[in-house]
Amino acid sequence: MTDDAAAIVYNEIQKTDVLNGAKYISFAEGVEQGLIRFAGDDCKKALYEAIESRQVRPGLCKTAGLKLVYSPLNGSGLVPVTQVLKDIGITDITIVPEQEYPNGYFTTCSYPNPEIFAALEKGLELAKETGADLMLATDPDADRVGIAMKCPDGSYELVSGNEVGVLLLDYICAGRIEKGTLPEKAVAVKSIVSTPLADAVAAHYGVEMRNVLTGFKWIGDQIAQLEAAGEVDRFIFGFEESYGYLAGPYVRDKDAVIGSMLICEMAAYYRSIGSSLKQRLEEIYAQYGRYLNKVDSYEFPGLTGMDKMAGIMQQLRDNPPTEFAGYAVTKVTDYKKPDETGLPAANVLIYALEGGATVVVRPSGTEPKIKTYFTTLGKELAEAQAQKDKLAEALKPLFA
Repeated sequence: MTDDAAAIVYNEIQKTDVLNGAKYISFAEGVEQGLIRFAGDDCKKALYEAIESRQVRPGLCKTAGLKLVYSPLNGSGLVPVTQVLKDIGITDITIVPEQEYPNGYFTTCSYPNPEIFAALEKGLELAKETGADLMLATDPDADRVGIAMKCPDGSYELVSGNEVGVLLLDYICAGRIEKGTLPEKAVAVKSIVSTPLADAVAAHYGVEMRNVLTGFKWIGDQIAQLEAAGEVDRFIFGFEESYGYLAGPYVRDKDAVIGSMLICEMAAYYRSIGSSLKQRLEEIYAQYGRYLNKVDSYEFPGLTGMDKMAGIMQQLRDNPPTEFAGYAVTKVTDYKKPDETGLPAANVLIYALEGGATVVVRPSGTEPKIKTYFTTLGKELAEAQAQKDKLAEALKPLFA
């Protein structure tokens, strides 16, 4: 967040104003009337200290020599991300010049979303030119972060939100066990549509993995519950597949600043021991199996779109599929039944298949789409991809 953007707005609307419509005033008038004030340096310092206290291996980055290319995607991440990285010892940072400063028109990419290649394209070009170990981009409001990692052959590979979440969970657990800082009965949290590989990693380290509904507020709710029980320190990490990460209870939402810090610390650590993010990811797949996570979307535009989506979901409940592409359905979890899931009701169906694959079906909360989340498992990527393709083809008629 830039200094100009770091404002706390206090709105003192009287009851009559609510009835008659809110009054509009200029920014300058708001400041003059004391309704707007800027967050002071003490506030920002406290935030940075809270984030930096979540380092897994403090001091490591000062000597690791990590070379970074970073893009705030013309948004608010430049100041806090670079400040925290420099504080922990990462100083070789090259900023993507076209995307350095705020620009609400986002003219440098079609959509400033770190999940898509186009948003990272300029950063990738610069990473190749400079030979950076890592390319990192935060979205405009600095709550999500995407990366491209340098591979041993010198190429760069985009890393999915699920893969980064698993890498971070593995790094935090292993590092905190090594340092003796892993709390008793440690808790990690992820959304139900995020990869089950994270459940396997958590189990390996003796960490409780809690699965919650889609939306980071539900991860924040788990933190609040731990806090209410006087056990907030048990929370070590939360993530969702859509590039959101959090370690620490200082906020109850995804935060690209701490995500950037931990990703860079993790990359610096593997660099310092002669490894890399790519090598560690392959080691994780070799240990737990090659999980592939893919999302397909089916659009239902027009006035009848929402009705059609509702009809499809109801049909799946009235006539539950017994198999997809020859893989038997071994369990169906219907999140509209909170008495069975222990979570608030949600329009989500999860199918567990023989062999370990899963299919999740849920309508989007913001668009006229039904999304299908596939997790397939194979000895190699090609095997997992082939299973995903078969399952996706089998599901198509359901959404016709």
